[in-house]
Amino acid sequence: MVSVRHPAPSAPGAPVKPLLAGGLIFAVLGLMFDFQGMRSLMTPAQKVHAGECEAIVQTEAQLSREQLAQLLIIPERDTKERVRQIVSEPYCRLPELNVRSGVVAEREAYPLAFDPSTQLVILYENNEYAGYRFSFE
Repeated sequence: MVSVRHPAPSAPGAPVKPLLAGGLIFAVLGLMFDFQGMRSLMTPAQKVHAGECEAIVQTEAQLSREQLAQLLIIPERDTKERVRQIVSEPYCRLPELNVRSGVVAEREAYPLAFDPSTQLVILYENNEYAGYRFSFE
């Protein structure tokens, strides 16, 4: 007599394997996301360079790509008001500098909305736009 082994009947929780496979697929897809972007969502951008600031002005201030594009075409020596038409109050004011002899320069920092680890620092001399630089974390 030949005996044939049959697999054990499925338990009531049989759909567990497809659920595990589905969960594994979601976990792998989750790992493929940009972790830098996830970190930026969880970490407020304002804390990145807060130590450099002399005074916090607007805690919610951020520059969008459109604002940055508009700002970068403003010629040097244009008025501070012209810059402020594009960007509102900065996140913070940095300590003043003496870039040129006898001229005190004001600096204001704006975190970028699309890259919170980067700030745009705008330089003013005598209420004129004197330039910018990017500050990276």
